[in-house]
Amino acid sequence: MGGEERKRRRLAMTLTAVLFLGILELGEGELKGDYSKISGIIIPGFASTQLRAWSILDCPYSPLDFNPLDLVWLDTTKLLSAVNCWLKCMLLDPYNQTDHPECKSRPDSGLSAITELDPGYITGPLSSVWKEWVKWCIEFGIEANAIIAVPYDWRLPPSMLEERDLYFHKLKLTFETALKLRGGPSIVFAHSLGNNVFRYFLEWLKLEIAPKQYIQWLDDHIYAYFAVGAPLLGSTETVKALLSGNTFGLPVSEGTARLMFNSFGSSLWMMPFSKYCRADAMYLKHFSGGTRKRHQTYHCEEKEFQSNYSGFSTNIINIEIPSTRGIDAYPSVSEFAESNLSSMECGLPTQLSFSAREIADGTFFKAIEDYDSDSKRTLHQLKKSYHDDPVLNPLTPWDRPPIKNVFCIYGVDSRTEVGYYFAPSGKPYPDNWIITDILYEIEGSLLSRSGNQVEGNPGTTSGDETVPYHSLSWCKNWLGPRVNITRAPQSEHDGSDVQVELNVEHHNEDIVPNMTRSPRVKYITFYEDSESIPGKRTAVWELDKANHRNIVRSPALMRELWLQIWHDIHVDAPSDFVTKAKRGPLRDDDCYWDYGKARCAWPEYCEYRYVFGDVHLGQSCRLRSSSADTLLHYV
Repeated sequence: MGGEERKRRRLAMTLTAVLFLGILELGEGELKGDYSKISGIIIPGFASTQLRAWSILDCPYSPLDFNPLDLVWLDTTKLLSAVNCWLKCMLLDPYNQTDHPECKSRPDSGLSAITELDPGYITGPLSSVWKEWVKWCIEFGIEANAIIAVPYDWRLPPSMLEERDLYFHKLKLTFETALKLRGGPSIVFAHSLGNNVFRYFLEWLKLEIAPKQYIQWLDDHIYAYFAVGAPLLGSTETVKALLSGNTFGLPVSEGTARLMFNSFGSSLWMMPFSKYCRADAMYLKHFSGGTRKRHQTYHCEEKEFQSNYSGFSTNIINIEIPSTRGIDAYPSVSEFAESNLSSMECGLPTQLSFSAREIADGTFFKAIEDYDSDSKRTLHQLKKSYHDDPVLNPLTPWDRPPIKNVFCIYGVDSRTEVGYYFAPSGKPYPDNWIITDILYEIEGSLLSRSGNQVEGNPGTTSGDETVPYHSLSWCKNWLGPRVNITRAPQSEHDGSDVQVELNVEHHNEDIVPNMTRSPRVKYITFYEDSESIPGKRTAVWELDKANHRNIVRSPALMRELWLQIWHDIHVDAPSDFVTKAKRGPLRDDDCYWDYGKARCAWPEYCEYRYVFGDVHLGQSCRLRSSSADTLLHYV
């Protein structure tokens, strides 16, 4: 049995050699040969990078102190035993984003900084982010220097990432080093806030190199961009974190969580905003280093005022304001507030509603300025780090990035928060607001936690538990004028439940396929260019029930990703995208025991092969020695 195992391993190594020792040929939006020269660059999301102490901090009444390189984010032991010390190492000055006088933290480096946030027998699996992804890379024989993590201090606003850490200069050098080291372009994998970071990098890059060289630089250094769980129009959960606190499962109070979150300049980076409003650039900076200023205008299309809720499914904020001070309580609010207050009764609280546009442009924070001590800080940070950012106002919709191959991937059909009702709690900051009701979108309808009727325009489906569908699906606007749609089960399948619609016309709006669903099956729906933008290729993947954080660990996502890359490198591939007709096991882990038939499932791919140490039948089901040839089925 051991000889057969060695034989199988040698065959797998032979396949790896075939994959990795070929010749890479770059054509117009094409990649032929193999991916031996390709690098994978991972940009993690919010709170998905370890932070380590860069100070010596004595913690009174606790046996645990902070020393240089001690883990801060995330060390649950120190969080539980010395929370005040831990907060000193986490908090930033809310106005200038400097560190606490007694403790500073900096992002760790390398893959270990993003695989598990709190390594440990119990805490490791609970805080795992990219670990399974890296494991897939190893199983497929990817070299250690081919996967590059680019962690960043996720507490900082975009301009401070460059100002303090030169992050975007370093990211540019990372792409250039990868090209020189491996001889080919990179594939970018960004998750959640990492997509906002990558967008800012692309805009920053325009100002750093000659305009005529910009597209050529992108073609040379970036082969494909996989945008996973991108909050392209923001996330409504950000509002909850700003006003009442979001613990993200940490053993802290909501007030403490709000205090910490609001000290981060990045807290506003994920605010929801309208797809109808854009901002012109405030600064023009030539690649040689010269800078000149011009007038900035923020304008909204007529659709913003003709439609309700800024394109979202409902008003995001509904808040009760004490009315004892009357109209004078709203010195910064114009006719909008006056019309809302005109019908109030003396001494009773007044409820105001705010859309995504009114949150992103600061109208909401001006309205509660006299009732929330943190609003001045928010308005200051909003203007300084976002509205007046010298590179980009991130709170504006993103057009398709000028990269040859773009894949936008996200989860759908999960219950997702889309709106909130707030009321004063009578307590001081940071506990001065409480949530009285939450509005959810779920599979094409709107529900409230209290059971009250919800007014709004629900979408065709719901988001990924964190980001609403309206925000995730914005990338469907990046697709070409004609789209092929395929819906297939996420699990291995024989093709009997695959549905296809070809050449569906697309007019820069959401696409709703006319397809059926089995209630017990999780599907993945592919929207792929049939008629592409010249020189570009775009696809959107929707994964049923894939939640925001765990989508990077989805076996279905990893399988489709590898098959698409395998398809792209194959010289004889007849189409732009990998076939969806059938899916069989690709790894030993995909094989399992079929108790009904008393054999390994998928017998054409898997066989029973016991190896010493196996403890159950399913563990002894492994890929056949000839399974290397199965990849040829996906060309």
